[in-house]
Amino acid sequence: MTYTATTAAARQSIEPHWDGIEAENIARMRLQNRFRSGLDIARYTAAIMRRDMAAYDADPAQYTQSLGCWHGFIAQQKMISIKKHFGTTKGRYLYLSGWMIAALRSEFGPLPDQSMHEKTSVPALIEELYTFLRQADARELGGLFRQLDEARKAGDAVNTHRLLHKIDDYQTHVVPIIADIDAGFGNAEATYLLAKKMIEAGACAIQIENQVSDEKQCGHQDGKVTVPHEDFLAKIRAVRYAFMELGVDEGIIVARTDSLGAGLTKQIAFTRTKGDIGDQYNSFLDCEDVDAATLGHGDVLVSRDGKLMRPKRLPSNLYQFRAGTGEDRCVLDCITSLQNGADLLWIETEKPHIGQIGGMVSRIREVIPNAKLVYNNSPSFNWTLNFRQQVFDAWTAEGRDLTAYDRAKLMSVDYDSTELAAEADERIRTFQRDAAAQAGIFHHLITLPTYHTAALSTDNLAKEYFGEQGMLGYVKGVQRQEIRQGIACVKHQNMAGSDMGDDHKDYFAGEAALKAGGAHNTMNQFAA
Repeated sequence: MTYTATTAAARQSIEPHWDGIEAENIARMRLQNRFRSGLDIARYTAAIMRRDMAAYDADPAQYTQSLGCWHGFIAQQKMISIKKHFGTTKGRYLYLSGWMIAALRSEFGPLPDQSMHEKTSVPALIEELYTFLRQADARELGGLFRQLDEARKAGDAVNTHRLLHKIDDYQTHVVPIIADIDAGFGNAEATYLLAKKMIEAGACAIQIENQVSDEKQCGHQDGKVTVPHEDFLAKIRAVRYAFMELGVDEGIIVARTDSLGAGLTKQIAFTRTKGDIGDQYNSFLDCEDVDAATLGHGDVLVSRDGKLMRPKRLPSNLYQFRAGTGEDRCVLDCITSLQNGADLLWIETEKPHIGQIGGMVSRIREVIPNAKLVYNNSPSFNWTLNFRQQVFDAWTAEGRDLTAYDRAKLMSVDYDSTELAAEADERIRTFQRDAAAQAGIFHHLITLPTYHTAALSTDNLAKEYFGEQGMLGYVKGVQRQEIRQGIACVKHQNMAGSDMGDDHKDYFAGEAALKAGGAHNTMNQFAA
């Protein structure tokens, strides 16, 4: 609805009931608060993701991206930056990382990524992220409304028309969030209940992994334990039911497999018939032939093609998969997930290698032609070393002279200005584009980038401020850069909502309003 139509609707609702209530003020407040609930957000953003997925199917150059955010303010500043630099939020999402919740948002204090943090902190962060994004809308629209008032006061019809058009075409900061539910924090019922809370907070896309919930590990740590497919599929169905119950019919489920790096399982899958999904899962178990004479006390046996086999069981009571079966298990995981309610895949890998990812996706697409991935461009990878080694190996295969390089030491600064380093950096630069085209990756994310940026920027400030630079360390390294680069947050009172509060005071009290944004507000030192 246009600004004019919204104002007219508001006028109709208040007349002739109340004096002192202005229809145009109501219209402005409604436009500044477009989303009345988290479910409104979930439905709106799910539709965005569905359109983006269809666009990617038609053209892999239309891949999408996100950065992980551990606080609403970080998410807000990210989307403000994207709108400022690119003029649109199209194709840019947010990622909610369970790793960062564990490390930064748990009441227990910093925790490893092992599902030990409070499950309620996940929907709480979703709600916080959207609270800050909605505030970004209200702040930016409030600025446009002030400009509109000035244009009208000046009798500038052209600028008035331009601003009305800009308000009508306003693009919200609210974008899809892909939210990490870990391994579901319990059984399928627990997964369903938590998924509902996440969706009610605004999540349109929920990512769930096939690890044992009470043994869950970070995707880039050792000791990962997977569950049989039927256990995982029950949780996928639980999430789908949560979406459908709440009327978010286009909700997205991202099924993550950790099988590539998981060599253990807690259970032998139940099998009904030869070749069923349980039998396929068990076929990857590392087993040895046995006969009755060699049975040990308490041994567990499985029958395979008429033979008794003893799965290798560890003192932890976990069973071991055969070495080298990780890719085959990943492919089976992905196919069964897509056949049972999932929309997108996530294959957790140990390195960013397009050939490895693309090889698995090609096998999956033999069964599910439009299969596509969400991929973790993880800070756990040493991107510099990985890609320099990939270039080294490629050049070795080409027969090039590499005597000037030591493959094991390619991270060294001594190589930074070399041809090999330049080629590696170019491959890193184009990795997302190339992987989207060659490996079926629809969405690229970095799980915990803002964890690292916060640490790096704080280190730089502390080094300068507490050292010889003193206050110049802050002014030169932070404030001056904010001013030069047009960072809106340099006016921190405005960013925190001071001007919006003044607008409301004006609505509520008129000339009697005691406003903060007068001539003596020090934020005026930063006027554009």
